[in-house]
Amino acid sequence: MSRNEPSWRDRYPDEVTCIRCLEVKDVMELDRLLWCERCRRRARDRAGWWGWLFGLILAACVAVYIWLVIRPTDLVIGGWIATVLATAWLGSKLGREVAYGVMRFKNSKAVDAVPPPPGEAPGED
Repeated sequence: MSRNEPSWRDRYPDEVTCIRCLEVKDVMELDRLLWCERCRRRARDRAGWWGWLFGLILAACVAVYIWLVIRPTDLVIGGWIATVLATAWLGSKLGREVAYGVMRFKNSKAVDAVPPPPGEAPGED
């Protein structure tokens, strides 16, 4: 993008409300979906929990498949255990990214919003 072309930030005023926490922030602190850094971090943390849940369920399914269908011998049991652990780890990464993408795509407004205490103006720190 050249210097003469306007960016998406040029369409907004200097201060914009984060649509997740309803705090007024400088436009440079928000991304294109108008999420602040703290809201992105909280969504990423929440997606991490969903990712580990997905990874553990996927690993349990793989372990059941290995146990019932493949019926491993004691000769390479360490390899099968490593396969299940790798499935849990990769599944958690996949689940985290999908959950975060769904949160960003769904973009539920003010889900994490906490109303300010009485007498305090929004956006003051």
